[in-house]
Amino acid sequence: MSRITRFSLPASELPKQWYNLAHDFSEPMPPPLHPGTREPVSLADMTAIFPENLVEQEMCPDPYVDIPEEVREIYSLWRPTPLLRAVRLEKALNTPAHIYYKYEGVSPAGSHKPNSAVPQAYYNKQAGVKRLATETGAGQWGASLALACQMFGLECVVYMVRVSFNQKPYRKLLMQTWGATVHPSPSLETEFGRKILAEDPDCTGSLGIAISEAIEDTVKTPDTKYALGSVLNHVCLHQSVIGQECIKQMELAGEDPDVIIGCVGGGSNFAGMAFPFIGRNLQGDKKPCRFVAVEPESCPTLTKGELQYDFGDTAEMTPLLMMYSLGHKFMPPSIHSGGLRYHGMSPMVSHARKLDLIEAVSYPQDQIFESAVLFARTEGLVPAPEPAHAIRAVVDEAVRARETGEKKVILFNLCGHGMLDLAAYDLYLSGNMRQTGD
Repeated sequence: MSRITRFSLPASELPKQWYNLAHDFSEPMPPPLHPGTREPVSLADMTAIFPENLVEQEMCPDPYVDIPEEVREIYSLWRPTPLLRAVRLEKALNTPAHIYYKYEGVSPAGSHKPNSAVPQAYYNKQAGVKRLATETGAGQWGASLALACQMFGLECVVYMVRVSFNQKPYRKLLMQTWGATVHPSPSLETEFGRKILAEDPDCTGSLGIAISEAIEDTVKTPDTKYALGSVLNHVCLHQSVIGQECIKQMELAGEDPDVIIGCVGGGSNFAGMAFPFIGRNLQGDKKPCRFVAVEPESCPTLTKGELQYDFGDTAEMTPLLMMYSLGHKFMPPSIHSGGLRYHGMSPMVSHARKLDLIEAVSYPQDQIFESAVLFARTEGLVPAPEPAHAIRAVVDEAVRARETGEKKVILFNLCGHGMLDLAAYDLYLSGNMRQTGD
């Protein structure tokens, strides 16, 4: 072999700490507000739905947080994940750009989501919690939490956005295989779900509605806490293992990225990849690079939303978060990128956007599947619909490099495989996929 295209780290290089970008922001983030008083929330306010140890991480000002050995032991089942160079995609695009991708689809659940599911289950177990309630869009988070709960002996109940419940039956079965109870949301299990169905029996659901149901379940069920797979600070913290590994792997490749690209819905995988590199930029350690967050045109939170205090759920049960939002009543179209159908954006990602540390673009569904198929036919891996958004932006960057003759190093996060999303590929390949929906 004349060219190395895979860059792997030994188990000894598995990160021992999570990185917290909030420590390095040039100005502090606005605090979450209590939904009743509109005053900054206290630790006691948050412990109604989260265990105290996770609330402490949510509010943590420290630059690094130690990863418990029990969590690192489980991480080591699939981490460190590989970094690969997409030389066949480069050739197909006839570009001088070098394209690298971090592949998170090697986890048992097939995505990056266990990076936060495992520590959340661990900290809840440490706090004496017996049962976790959550929501899920495409099912990647629900499956990951089901896996993590099984590992720590916790009961798991998942409210899955109804359209994805119907579109992606094998993700539902994956959750059930790992012992979770899965309800289509809106459901008849909660007062809020019944209210929504009474108003619209055909409601396809949204992440905002599913979050409301999971929180209602949490506050009404003994020994239960709520777990969230994106958006919040502690989730971004846990995902930082991705970028920390990637910094070392790019050093193995002998290159440094000019642009880093990731899809965004709530912000977890983009934060995981980008935040450690943004921290390097802010600390002046390496040459600066661009960061591009990619979202669906049909749910354009960063590109068309407003930076405002808004609820994280439809029923207005969560604290108010300062974030880019389309409004907590927003009902997204039934696109197959279920993990990106969220009305708001992570406060940390939003703050990075406010400070002009990142850029944002959006694409329609037909364009992202065009690029996903190109990637599958050149690199072999079938990407999930969510990271297919990042691939579309990568293709555009690589084409621009071809047109200008610029040798550019592009890095993106392939945060999950699409083997349980093949119904979406069927629609695209058969010519039955509408531009902004299915």
